[in-house]
Amino acid sequence: MKRIAVIGAGAAGCFCAAELRRLRPEYRVDVYEAGPKALAKVAVTGGGRCNLTNSFEGIRSLAEAYPRGERLMKRLLKRFSQEDAWRWFESAGVPLVLQEDHCVFPQSQDAMDIVRALLRRMEGANLQLRTPVRRIETPDQVGGDGNDPIGGGDGNVMPGSTGHLLVDGEPYDAVVVTTGGAPKGLPMLDGLDLEWVPTVPSLFTFTVRDEGLRSLMGLVVDASVSIPGTAFKADGPLLITDWGLSGPAVLKLSAYAARHLHDTGYKAPLSVNWLSYNEAEAREILLETAAGNPRKQVSNTPVAGLQARLWNHLNAKAGLRPDIRWAELGSKGLNKLVNTLTQDSYEMAGKTKFREEFVTCGGVALGNLDPATLESRRHPGLYFAGEVLDIDAITGGFNLQAAWTTAYTVARSIASKG
Repeated sequence: MKRIAVIGAGAAGCFCAAELRRLRPEYRVDVYEAGPKALAKVAVTGGGRCNLTNSFEGIRSLAEAYPRGERLMKRLLKRFSQEDAWRWFESAGVPLVLQEDHCVFPQSQDAMDIVRALLRRMEGANLQLRTPVRRIETPDQVGGDGNDPIGGGDGNVMPGSTGHLLVDGEPYDAVVVTTGGAPKGLPMLDGLDLEWVPTVPSLFTFTVRDEGLRSLMGLVVDASVSIPGTAFKADGPLLITDWGLSGPAVLKLSAYAARHLHDTGYKAPLSVNWLSYNEAEAREILLETAAGNPRKQVSNTPVAGLQARLWNHLNAKAGLRPDIRWAELGSKGLNKLVNTLTQDSYEMAGKTKFREEFVTCGGVALGNLDPATLESRRHPGLYFAGEVLDIDAITGGFNLQAAWTTAYTVARSIASKG
C-alpha cells in the first residue's frame, strides 16, 4: 500500500486528498495540519460565503487574473478548468450560482457547504490536526546510500518502509506540500536546495490619511486607480472607507503592484480617475454639462452619476468656489476640474489586511518543478500545490481556482504512477 503525505489542510491540501481518495482508494493518505481546524481559511473567504471560482468572462489575458504564474495556470487550466471545478463541487452536493460580477458562490451563500463537501470526499484519509511538520528529508540526508528506498543512519533500509521521502522520520512514497503562503518561508524544506521566491503580501487595502476623502466613507464609485510613474492600474468598484480606499479596484491594484508596494514600504502616490474616462472624454462631458446648465451652480450639477458628496469634494479639490456657475467656469476652471476628475492625487500611507483573508505572492519557484506534474525536478515524489507556489491572483475566486487546479494536477500525477 502506497503512503502519501499531504502537508496542509487548506483548500489545495484537502482537494488533493479528496482526489487521491477518489482515484486511489487503496492508498494511505495522511494529511498533516498545524492548526486546530481543516479548511479554516476557506470557511471565511468571500465574507463567509466562499467565492470558489470565477467564470473568467471579461478576462482578456490570463495575466489580468494571475499577476504571477499565468503561463503555468494557462497550461494547467486546460486539464482542470473553472467549468471542471463547477462540476466537481456540484457533483459533491453543492449547487452553485454565478453572480453578475462573474464570481461563483454556493447557492446557499454558506462557505461551510464547501468545507463539508471537501471533508466528505476526503473520507478515509487520516487527518492529523495540531500536527506541524518540522522536516522533509531524502534518504541521502539521513545517511542512506542512495540506493535504498529509505536509508537509515547505518545505510540500511528502514524496516517495513517503501517510501522515498521522510516526513519527520515517517517514510512516504510521495509528499505534497500545500502549506499556503508561508510568509516566513518553510523551514521544513531546509536542505532540499529548492529555490524560494521571497513572499510579500498581496490583496490588501490602502491607508490614506486625507480627511476630506475619508469623510466620504461608505461611497462606492466605479473608477480607475493607478500608481503614477508605473504601469500598475486597475479598474472597478472603489470603496471609500474610514481608513482610506478599498474595493475590487484597490484589491486588484494591490495584487498587480504587490512587490513594488512592498519595496516602497507601502508609501506611494495614488491617482484616481473617478470617471474612468480619458481627459478628452471628461472635458467633453463637462462642456456638454456647462452648455446645458449655464446658470446653474457647478456644485449642484454632478456629472456622470457621481454622488453629490463626492462631487463637492472634487470641486473643492479643484479650487472652485462653492457658488461658481457653469458659465463662469472659464478654461482655467475647466482644466482644473478635468484634472481632478481624471488624475485626483493621494498618498498611500500603509496597507490594511483584507478581512480575515491573507494572500501572498512568492513561494516555491516554478522553475523547481515539472510544469506537467508539479513534481520537484530535484526530488522525485515531492510535489507542491496551492498558494505555496509562486502563483497568486486578484480577488474574485481566482486564487481558489488555482488551489483546485494545482491540487488536481498533483493528485492525477501521483495516481498515474500506480
